[in-house]
Amino acid sequence: MRLTDLLHPHLDDVTSVVDATSGGLRLDPYLHLPPGVTPARHEQPVGEGELMLLCYGPDPAVHGDEADCLAALERMRPGGRGLIVFGHPGTDLPYHRLLDALVAHRCQVLHAASLGYTHLHAGAVFACTEELLPPHDWFGRPLPADGFATALRIADEYVLADFVSRSQRARLIDLERAAEESARALETAREDGLAERLAAALRDKDQLSCALRRSRARTGVLEGRVAMLEGSTSLRVGRALVSAARSPKRRAAGLPGELYGLWRQRKARGRSAGARAAASVPAFAAEPQADDRFHLAHRALSVAPRDRLVITGVLTDRTAQDFAADTVVSRVLPHDGRLLVERTDPDVFLVQLSACAAQDGPWALTGTGLAPDLDRRLAELVARARGLGRTAVLWRDGPASSAPGLSQLPWDAVLDGDTGTALFRLDPVTDGRDRLRDVFQQDSTRIRLARLAALIGAPDPLAERRIAVLAAPRDTTDMARLVAQTLGQLHRPSEVVVADPAGLALDELTAASVAVHAGPPTAPWVADWTDLTEDRPDTLLLDLLCAQEFSGADAVGHTPAADDYAFVPALRPLLVRRSLLDSGIPPDGWSRAGHRLFAVRGKEPS
Repeated sequence: MRLTDLLHPHLDDVTSVVDATSGGLRLDPYLHLPPGVTPARHEQPVGEGELMLLCYGPDPAVHGDEADCLAALERMRPGGRGLIVFGHPGTDLPYHRLLDALVAHRCQVLHAASLGYTHLHAGAVFACTEELLPPHDWFGRPLPADGFATALRIADEYVLADFVSRSQRARLIDLERAAEESARALETAREDGLAERLAAALRDKDQLSCALRRSRARTGVLEGRVAMLEGSTSLRVGRALVSAARSPKRRAAGLPGELYGLWRQRKARGRSAGARAAASVPAFAAEPQADDRFHLAHRALSVAPRDRLVITGVLTDRTAQDFAADTVVSRVLPHDGRLLVERTDPDVFLVQLSACAAQDGPWALTGTGLAPDLDRRLAELVARARGLGRTAVLWRDGPASSAPGLSQLPWDAVLDGDTGTALFRLDPVTDGRDRLRDVFQQDSTRIRLARLAALIGAPDPLAERRIAVLAAPRDTTDMARLVAQTLGQLHRPSEVVVADPAGLALDELTAASVAVHAGPPTAPWVADWTDLTEDRPDTLLLDLLCAQEFSGADAVGHTPAADDYAFVPALRPLLVRRSLLDSGIPPDGWSRAGHRLFAVRGKEPS
């Protein structure tokens, strides 16, 4: 909720808003006061027709001092109202430090709500009164109650809300403690496991190096002996006698001369035997050997800077197709898995349970105990991936009992739940616009991949949904409309680009984590909001991004014929890929240049 949404329902009969904050925070840019209500700052009592602004938070330099806040409450008079904003998160709000002062000065809290700013997390509206006032509902409307009925309602709600909040807080504390312990245990296990794997790898390396040296030494000795034997006089004399015995008529006559020559060359051959043996070693080693390696066909490759999640693993056909829109995917097979894990340099080795428990496919029945060879190969791949420092993750999108053997492998993390729904698999006509929005915000494949990316510290796929708004506000009215339209969007822009942000009162955007700057946009998508007089519904950017993610188009907008969810040759662009704008191609040439234009109807059907 914005601060103006909390404040404005309580400005009836108020003509002056008194700023009583003592910190460095300026609340004026957040108020957007209507005509007839003027801001003021004085030290006088605040009574009928006035509303006091207070601030209380953990940082005195920003939110002011607690003593100043309590002192300002002493100025409240019957009929006066107040708004106090808190810098503490709602779950840690120390309201007990202000409760006694509010009661002492006859101040009743009428409405409290959360605020969507980085340094202001909650706010409460109160009134100084001599009689009990009816509280307000979640929308800021007074409830139809008075007198004793109001007191009973407040007392009953206090007891019940306190009971619920105590149990919720206790559960929250238990969950936070369990999460911290799990994180510490996982970090310790990772460190210990990494050290153990490194030590084991070093031991294996030393053992293999020693065995290789021994084998080489033994080979050298054997080759020397073979060379010695082949060059010995005894062997040559034996060969000469055998040849003469096999062919007495031809070889017997020359036998004495051959034996005499061998005797004369004995000493010379003895001296050169070592040289011949050394020369025979490289000739033997140079013989070609068979190549028994697997030569793989191209799977997936990314040579750009690592700005996308790279996944190697065991996936179903559908999941691999859905993931490929936002990640680089390589699917391993039982015979090439080790090589792919080593060569693709993935961020994560991912195994999908449904791909293993299926009845068909290369990894069918893995983990069920019916395919022990596949179980062994998968265990080797998990161990190899972890040995290379990659995160091994099991995506458990089905019951664990369907493949119980998978739970016994040493996973670094386990994700429970389905892999989401890709928007292009939905039918806008059958499913409806609301279904598209729900899937986009909660159940899309990109949302599931963001969980995986956060788990392993990889690039966030949701960064592709960031939008930059181009605006040119000329006066305070334009600035108020820009802030209202930006913060009112169900899919909020990540940045607003203006010509000169220094002289503009856009602090509320910055406080709501919307960057305000000059120069070129940095978000992947750009929306032109130069005309701030145009009415923009709060679903505008959400519907445009839904249409883009559904179609994969480069530009989304409206057509005069009100085409809906259809590719068109021309349109009025409302959301454009930043790279397309940077190309310098005029909008009427986008389609001819091969860019895809997708039309979505401007207004919801009645």
